[in-house]
Amino acid sequence: MKELIELVNKKLDEYMPIEYPESIFKAMKYTVTLKGKRLRPVMCLETVSMLGGDINKALPAACALEMLHAQSLIHDDLPCMDNDDFRRGQPSNHKVFGEANAVLAGDALLSFAPQLIIEKSSDLTDIQKLKLVHEFVKFAGAFALIAGQVADIESEKTKDWNNMQKSPEEILDYIHLNKTASLFRLSVRMGAIIANANESVLNELDEFAKKFGILFQIYDDIMDEISTFEEMGKTLGKDVKSGKLTYTTLYGLDEAKKKFSVLFDECYGTIEKYHSEIFKEIANKLKNRILGE
Repeated sequence: MKELIELVNKKLDEYMPIEYPESIFKAMKYTVTLKGKRLRPVMCLETVSMLGGDINKALPAACALEMLHAQSLIHDDLPCMDNDDFRRGQPSNHKVFGEANAVLAGDALLSFAPQLIIEKSSDLTDIQKLKLVHEFVKFAGAFALIAGQVADIESEKTKDWNNMQKSPEEILDYIHLNKTASLFRLSVRMGAIIANANESVLNELDEFAKKFGILFQIYDDIMDEISTFEEMGKTLGKDVKSGKLTYTTLYGLDEAKKKFSVLFDECYGTIEKYHSEIFKEIANKLKNRILGE
């Protein structure tokens, strides 16, 4: 996994130039290249590898995934959203470059990422590139990632759940299936497309990614309560203070851990079926932090 992270970091630096006007390119590159786990690009590359494909063909798509993730973080940290001053242990984008440039940097990444897929994926067929870009814009937009963010914002403002169209449980699942799981789904789906997987395999891995995305969100919600700033690199405890709808605020810490454990076992079955040591490493790291096993 370390080798894949280093490969992604090298390509991200190569793909992101600093041109005039430098302020926007520096803002874009700042958040993208902050030290991170690179889970989404790694999951894309590992999906290609375990299905017998060439990961070198997937590097532009993998880097595009990290750019999309960075875009979501930049906008999520803005004062009009979650209003967080730190990301990955460093000042958030808007604290370094100002709110206007942060908004524009996020917008620019949203368009630059699919541009990268089209221009740099020379080893893929035109049909594959079209499929990749379609998946990208679908999961990045109002039917997935943005829908989850909107529902998240609206739920935080809700005072009377009796007047909502959905129950808190349904809304919570909707938020995180879209806001969190969508990028993990996109990662494995893009990997499957690059590896020329059939529809059955793609759908099976998509179901795995849905469960893994929820697993990861439960992990994040739990860590928000039990972790430290040094470990997570962002302001902790804000969700509880703001009345945000999370797995721990809705179900409590113990029940959230139980939900994590059940989803972990379901995800692990798929991981073992495809013999992925990297997916196993990722899942076990999450489990060890939450359940101490």
